[in-house]
Amino acid sequence: MSTPTRGPSPDAGHDSATPRAAWPFTIKGELTGSLTAGALLGSGVALGWLDAGGIDDVLVWVSLAIGLIFGGKAALESLRLGRVDIDVLMVVAAVLAAVIGHPAEGALLLFLFVLAGALEDAAAARTEREVRALHRLMPDRAEVKRGDDWAEVAPTDLAVGDVIRVRPGSRVPADAAVTSGRTFIDQSAMTGESEPREVAPGDEIYSGTINVDDAVEARVIRPAAESSLQRVLDLVTRASEQREPVQRAIDRLSQPYALSIMALCVVVILVWAFALGRPWDQAAYTGITLLIVASPCALVIATPTATLAGIARGARTGVLFKGGQTIERLAAVGAVCFDKTGTLTFGRPRLTQVTPVAWSDADEMLRVAAALERASDHPIAHAVLDGLASRGLEPAAVDEIDHTTGRGLSGRYAGLPVSLGSYRHVEPAVPVCLRAQVLEVLDTIRARGQIGVVVAQSESGDNPGQAAVLVMTDAVRPGAAELVSQLHALGVRPVRMLTGDHTTTAQRVAGELGIDLVDAELMPEDKLRIVGEMRDAIRRDPGRPRSRRGVAVIGDGVNDAPALAAADVSLAIGTMGTDAALESADIVLLADDLAVVPWAVGLARRVRATVWANLLFAGSIILGMGVAVLIASAIRRPIPMSIGVLAHEGGTVLVVLNSLRLLAHHPIRVRSASPTSPTSPTSPTSPSATVAPSAA
Repeated sequence: MSTPTRGPSPDAGHDSATPRAAWPFTIKGELTGSLTAGALLGSGVALGWLDAGGIDDVLVWVSLAIGLIFGGKAALESLRLGRVDIDVLMVVAAVLAAVIGHPAEGALLLFLFVLAGALEDAAAARTEREVRALHRLMPDRAEVKRGDDWAEVAPTDLAVGDVIRVRPGSRVPADAAVTSGRTFIDQSAMTGESEPREVAPGDEIYSGTINVDDAVEARVIRPAAESSLQRVLDLVTRASEQREPVQRAIDRLSQPYALSIMALCVVVILVWAFALGRPWDQAAYTGITLLIVASPCALVIATPTATLAGIARGARTGVLFKGGQTIERLAAVGAVCFDKTGTLTFGRPRLTQVTPVAWSDADEMLRVAAALERASDHPIAHAVLDGLASRGLEPAAVDEIDHTTGRGLSGRYAGLPVSLGSYRHVEPAVPVCLRAQVLEVLDTIRARGQIGVVVAQSESGDNPGQAAVLVMTDAVRPGAAELVSQLHALGVRPVRMLTGDHTTTAQRVAGELGIDLVDAELMPEDKLRIVGEMRDAIRRDPGRPRSRRGVAVIGDGVNDAPALAAADVSLAIGTMGTDAALESADIVLLADDLAVVPWAVGLARRVRATVWANLLFAGSIILGMGVAVLIASAIRRPIPMSIGVLAHEGGTVLVVLNSLRLLAHHPIRVRSASPTSPTSPTSPTSPSATVAPSAA
């Protein structure tokens, strides 16, 4: 039935955790019952025109009885919980119509009411199926190594550290890191990416994705209950249960409204009977018709049907909204701030070259750098450690390691101070005679669109000091080239870059991508300050529409926590498997393609427009028909109750259908891509940067 207290019928998208409703109180049962009641009612009306000798009345009353079976059950459940809601109003109206001699109108009301409720449940079930399609991705078996043999177990039996084998065509049973083999992984069902992703030893693969090429072995890094897929399912479930402010207000007012409408109808009956001198049957007819048209069925479902459809459509493309409020805030975005490393770029640089400026042993220098980075989880640290492992080396013995947030690391090696990070951080350790040469190397690296990290050992006594530069490459995400123009087309400007990278590098990347404003060499507190200033400036801008005064911050969900928290809405991109992003960001974008950002903004705006269109339409039907019923009856030209029924239930059906249009929101081709490999030539659009190991 069309009531805010009912969710999708359990027989749609059913799983073992959801109890199945007994026949006939299922979607199919309600549809069958309502259509049967409608057929009997139509037959009864037709036979009445033919003067069939009383059988027409029997068919009408049977139709009414069928409607009461479904409507009465829902009404009794509401009354048992102490609620007077739409189900109660509709059953009361139908019974009263029959009592005053209009059983056909009562039967018509319940026929359309049950049919509309079944259609609403079917629509909700379709929306739920879009979300529950993720549940079908859960694998049901895993091949795990036990000793020298392979055994088949349930994914829930896997433990961290287990070695699994994923055969071609099989689903990955748990989040794991590839240890042997190369293949392509299809993760389109979760991220929307149209092309499989190539993986090699060291790369992560995620539960529920499909191996489409060669068999690989991998080591489990998370138990099934904590897998990326499970966290995504939990997130979408929580989002579906949240209600927007408008909907919460409607929910709070629904019972007082229902009681008020019943009281108003009693008042109308009394006024018509005593003040206007109308016969009791006419007065009751007017009151019951008003009760029908004033019931808020369409108004109650206007928001949740659109919101759930938007959440489901986003989930199908790898855009996870954390509730209706998040969609509303994204729709109001008028300016965007992007982090660079990990957002506009993959944030997974690969070590491509070691450039000793004055370091006698390049391997020794790399071992020192790896020792400094060993305890860090920053992408630069991963690149250094992976580079060391690929050369078959072990970290050096470095003591007294100290971390400077946003700058780099320091320690002592062979009794002398060593530093690693941005040039600003390392400069005091770089021998004066080498500083110009180090800067020259960094300039060359930036011009090639690469990342330079400086390593230096201070001079002391007989030691003249040493310096070197680690050269890395970080590829730009797909969709970056079109990102700014698409956001501008949506009226989102400025598009601003906030980065801890070198100013020259940041300006070069921004120029290539057409970004409006650039702020470089920022500390986390600088990003926080700039976001706050943008919010204040945009809200004070008299030329900006009120619907475009929100500021979004898009980051990697780890290093941009202060700025993400200060934004009106925060988005984390390319975050499959990232715990911090799934927890901290308002919206999680699973794909690596930046094209999902303007697509998500467009979807959010369409959801908002649909909600307001639904509310306006539903409110207009209630107000317009309510006034029309009173005026028409007052001038002795009463609106037939059947017209009121059609207007009321027709409005409900149209609201549902309008919301379902969101499921057909234009598709997006999300491309799969991987960071530039260590042996690949640098892409001409790759960003250049001098990144501190804990910055950007």
